[in-house]
Amino acid sequence: MHVILLSVLLGLSAAFANVFGGAIIVQKHWERRYLKYFVALGAGFMLATAIVEIFPQSIALRGKRAAFLVLLGYLIIHFFEHTVTPHFHFGEETHSAEFMHSHTGYSVLIGLLIHTFFDGIAIASGFIVSDWLGWIIFFAIFLHKIPEGFTVASVMLASGQSRRTAWGASGLLGMATLAGVLIMVLFRHEVGFGLPLSAGVTIYVAASDLMPEVNREPGVKMALVVFLGVGVMFLLDRLVHVH
Repeated sequence: MHVILLSVLLGLSAAFANVFGGAIIVQKHWERRYLKYFVALGAGFMLATAIVEIFPQSIALRGKRAAFLVLLGYLIIHFFEHTVTPHFHFGEETHSAEFMHSHTGYSVLIGLLIHTFFDGIAIASGFIVSDWLGWIIFFAIFLHKIPEGFTVASVMLASGQSRRTAWGASGLLGMATLAGVLIMVLFRHEVGFGLPLSAGVTIYVAASDLMPEVNREPGVKMALVVFLGVGVMFLLDRLVHVH
């Protein structure tokens, strides 16, 4: 019960971060410039967590077959983001001409719903395996939740939707995250599938969604924040994780 309750509570926290990210774009007076640092920090932390923590645990659960599930998770998100969803980036969408049709905004929403669903799968899978893995996955996912909600609300506004609809879209991302948690809790005996699939999704989000945003920024500051994210993960592993 402890694992289930904790997974649900943290799933709700991650969902709230999505809604908060949407509120930043809907309420114009809120500060936005620091979001890019969340993206960079999240990219480093997520990538390190997926490769150093989630992948080895997946191999321990399912052996060599876990590698195929990791690849499948990566390809699922790649497929949806390059077929259902047009090109978009994490951050504020200012090129409204690319989003003139309302269905374009909704297609971006659908693509993001798929990967936020797997965020929930990842959080619950982690806690099913161990408290440490659950917490480290939660922190990795939480770091990109605010930019995620910000992004979907921004795209919805660029496609001509109302501010209420834009904020509602960020709320749907939160609901998808919570749905992923609840599904994994119900099918917790299938964690050998859920954890490696979510590892692939996490690698995709970090390497293919977040890192390109880091590379857009000139100078070395953003790159150093990525290394900071990696360093924080290893610091937590050394100070908190009981091996």
